[in-house]
Amino acid sequence: MWLKNLTLLNFKNYNAADLSFSKTVNAFVGNNGAGKTNLLDAIHYLCLCKSYFNPIDSQQIKTGEELFLVQGDFDRDDKKEKISCGLKRNQKKSFKRNKKEYDKLADHIGLFPVVMISPYDINLIMDGSEERRKFIDNVISQTDSRYLDELIVYNRHLLNRNALLKQVAATRKLDVALLQILDEQLIHSGNVIFEKRKQFLLDFIPLFDKHYRFLTNEAEQVSLTYHSQLNEQSFENLLSQSIEKDRLLERTTTGIHKDELQFEIAGMPMKKFGSQGQQKSFLIALKLAQYSYLQKFKSFKPLLLLDDIFDKLDNHRVHKLMEMVSHQDFGQIFITDANKSRVEAVFNEIAVEINLFEVNDGGVSNA
Repeated sequence: MWLKNLTLLNFKNYNAADLSFSKTVNAFVGNNGAGKTNLLDAIHYLCLCKSYFNPIDSQQIKTGEELFLVQGDFDRDDKKEKISCGLKRNQKKSFKRNKKEYDKLADHIGLFPVVMISPYDINLIMDGSEERRKFIDNVISQTDSRYLDELIVYNRHLLNRNALLKQVAATRKLDVALLQILDEQLIHSGNVIFEKRKQFLLDFIPLFDKHYRFLTNEAEQVSLTYHSQLNEQSFENLLSQSIEKDRLLERTTTGIHKDELQFEIAGMPMKKFGSQGQQKSFLIALKLAQYSYLQKFKSFKPLLLLDDIFDKLDNHRVHKLMEMVSHQDFGQIFITDANKSRVEAVFNEIAVEINLFEVNDGGVSNA
């Protein structure tokens, strides 16, 4: 799979842009703030129906304008696919495949898999467990549409149960029959999600280990561990044992919405004991494992978006990474960097041709 061209209208800081890409490496170079990352985000939008950085669609519209439009032509399994996304202020987002609008945006997820590596990813290490659950959910959803459906159902049941707990706190009366129904619904969805997450990590962790060892020449010992309350006992028992606590706090305190992905280096938390370089290597390995996982289960190569990837990596790791992603295991790649000479030098040394674009304050042209 590869993206042949990209057209923008009033997207973020772009009035208009029309770009054609190579099947291999495409690089956007220019000063910070010029709009390089916005081009990657437009590609992410076409693949996953949303911005990588900002969940509010209306904030993607260029200041002073009334709408934005992002279009792209893909070649997938030797078939041409036209994807377009548009939004007018105060209206519903329109998302189309081959000029036909989707009934549900979820139907698009996974058709055009993509992996983004960005400085923003540090949130996976530094923020709370919700960020790491989102990472798991994002990867599985691109390979299993039923997982995304089940996740939506689980979250709806969770909201309903929490609403009941708040009502109980206000009225001092518990509808035991209704609680039992909500528990059964939550348990069913939660168990499905738990089993899928557990299987995902069994497949994913070896891929992560392989990529981290390659990037670092096995210089450091790191680990990735999945923690879930459902590993210890059944969801039914957890809900039963926590009901008094749940009533006191007016929310559901046990379940797969409390799952955690633990990152460690030399047996210690990566968040506290990893250097900036080690943290970035960890994140890159995590995302490359995501790429390998998607490729394995989709049977074709996803797009790889590398935003400001050379920052905080030493030259050795930069070359190892570029050497890895520029050869046969990877497909089409998009890179941003502020230093044109550095990009050219890196790819000259590994003898890989690149399609270079210069970005200047919302304008973009072939270098």
